[in-house]
Amino acid sequence: MAFNRKKIRIIYTISVFIGLAAFDNIVIGLFPPLFSLIAKDFDVHVSALGYVSAANILVTCVSSVYWGYLAGKGNRKKYIIIGTVIWAVSVFLTSFSRNYAQLLVLQIFTGVGLGCIASIGYSILTDYIPNRYRGMLLSLWGMSQGFGGIAGALMASLIASSTSWRIPFEIVGVIGFLLLPLYLFVREPDMGESEPELKELKEKGLNYNYKIEIKQLNGIISKPSNIWLLFQGFFMNIATGTLIWLPTLYISKIEHAGFSVQTAVIASGYLFAMFQLGGLTSSYFGHLGDVFQRRTYKGRAYLAAIAVFLAAPAYIAMFMIPMKNLSLPDNGNQIMVLLQLLKEIILNPWLMLMFVLSFVAAAAQSANTPNWMALITEVNLPEHRATVFSLANLIGGIGRTIGNAGVGIVLAYVSGFTNEPNNYIITLVLFQVIFVPAALCYLKMARFNVIDIKRVRFTLRRRGRS
Repeated sequence: MAFNRKKIRIIYTISVFIGLAAFDNIVIGLFPPLFSLIAKDFDVHVSALGYVSAANILVTCVSSVYWGYLAGKGNRKKYIIIGTVIWAVSVFLTSFSRNYAQLLVLQIFTGVGLGCIASIGYSILTDYIPNRYRGMLLSLWGMSQGFGGIAGALMASLIASSTSWRIPFEIVGVIGFLLLPLYLFVREPDMGESEPELKELKEKGLNYNYKIEIKQLNGIISKPSNIWLLFQGFFMNIATGTLIWLPTLYISKIEHAGFSVQTAVIASGYLFAMFQLGGLTSSYFGHLGDVFQRRTYKGRAYLAAIAVFLAAPAYIAMFMIPMKNLSLPDNGNQIMVLLQLLKEIILNPWLMLMFVLSFVAAAAQSANTPNWMALITEVNLPEHRATVFSLANLIGGIGRTIGNAGVGIVLAYVSGFTNEPNNYIITLVLFQVIFVPAALCYLKMARFNVIDIKRVRFTLRRRGRS
């Protein structure tokens, strides 16, 4: 009975962190579809909202380094509750912003709170997930975040189109507070609990008591696998950071097809969600990474390299496909717009081709997250993982900031010699080329993975016997 209670609590904890990771990313997904509406309300250029989003992303990643360091020293449940309170308050207050400056400040505070979710959630999950299923289960965590972002975009589009851009922030802030009690019943795992090399230590009733120390940071950062994982995350996030502009691209295309702003906002939310369905394959690629990694420690890196490389041409082709012969009810009816879009994807060859290309691109991109996170887990000791993940998150956040804000800068330049939606298409296409160096980083790190994974397992076996 005691075993069953423990197992149920573990399943509950994993489910809570996967579910709340999705909800926390609803916060991130809320913002992009509202760029146009907020820009008009505050009388600023739409590119200025890209800077706010970039600041939020950067602060999220900077703060996650500190949250990750705290996670390596213990009491992770307390810290994640504090972080959740910070972002919930900030999101709710965002709805009361009266100017651009207030919006910017509140989104920065939102980033401070959100920084705890990725680093501490990752730390707790990796101590629960068995090594042989690491890629597949981490893919569920990563996938939940991706679809949380999609849900946020869809929610923002549907609610704001009939009310105000402020209402979605109010709703998410309130729900954030209502979900806080779920954290009270989670079970915080022991450090390294899922490692097979520490099984003997656990059977003796002993705990793995190693903690991260400041003096270890240089050795952690200089580890070859970590260096290439950081570079890979940087390039990957520059490319994917630009995808936050997809709803704006869709709005522009639909408006230029002759439809109202209201219809364009509604349809863009649906398209953003439907065109990311390829991300559902993340679990399969995570499982595939587990299979390949059992054959060779280079397996994950090779699989991810191929997939990331294929994402670039698929996205570029999708951006360039025009929305010809588009037929939508221009009456603001959300259900009718959805039903007609589904019909268009089946019967309109242009929309069908966009859907197919987006599915391929999102599927290829989805192979990255589970295998990247699994590699960080495998090449680092348990007490170092949250810190390495948060450092990688910081570097990735800088990449996302460059991609996000970079679109705003390049878009302003490109708009000087071409009109919408061509300015969005050209700008986004230019940034997708960066998928190529992201893929090459995996190839470079593959040979170092073998050495670093063996060293981690040797150290854990030695500590498990002591």
